[in-house]
Amino acid sequence: MIETNNIPQHIAIIMDGNGRWANERGKERSYGHQAGVEAVRRITSECTRLGVKYLTLYTFSTENWGRPADEVAALMGLVLSSLEDEIFMKNNVRFRVIGDVKRLPDAVQQKLRETEEHTAKNDAMTMVVALSYSSRWEITEAVRQLVEEGAQNITEETISQHLTTNFMPDPDLLIRTGGELRISNYLLWQIAYSELYFCDTYWPDFDEAELHKAIESYQKRQRRYGKTEEQVEAENQNEE
Repeated sequence: MIETNNIPQHIAIIMDGNGRWANERGKERSYGHQAGVEAVRRITSECTRLGVKYLTLYTFSTENWGRPADEVAALMGLVLSSLEDEIFMKNNVRFRVIGDVKRLPDAVQQKLRETEEHTAKNDAMTMVVALSYSSRWEITEAVRQLVEEGAQNITEETISQHLTTNFMPDPDLLIRTGGELRISNYLLWQIAYSELYFCDTYWPDFDEAELHKAIESYQKRQRRYGKTEEQVEAENQNEE
């Protein structure tokens, strides 16, 4: 049973397994990506209902540009069609995008801007889509900006301020579906102290019950941030 007073405020998800889900059904990989959009709708609605404040979805990585051209084109088309969905307004969700969006087709860039502007006043939750994103790219860009600015006193805070995620807190919980046990160049700086959860379920099959399992696992853990169990327990008692 989920503890409603201990919901992770920021959940990041690596939505893996769309292609394998489709292949097992004798379908094209694009069929799996289409089914994955339905999972996004389900999880967005449920996260909003539970009180999650930020949901970050790894949608298309920098490395994904190396996939077959027809699959990339299908994914870009899917991005356009999925942004037509009124799930943002229905659930009072703000939309944001992170990544090297300049590499995206012009029509996709325009639709992303329009959706950000259209949902800017929504405040129940912020859905962040990582498109043409990789963490090494992001960190490199932050360093490049600092050099251009002639920064002298570089700290963790100044680096964080120059990352594309500077408008939100670091993830409390990182979920990866599809059975793979790796991070795949995703939010490497930001997940330094995130709780990690891996499951075998392919993303198109990831539903509210699977999300609850991940949150329940998170709630059973003690987040110590380098401290001892005794220190954390003492701090919690003082807060009470």
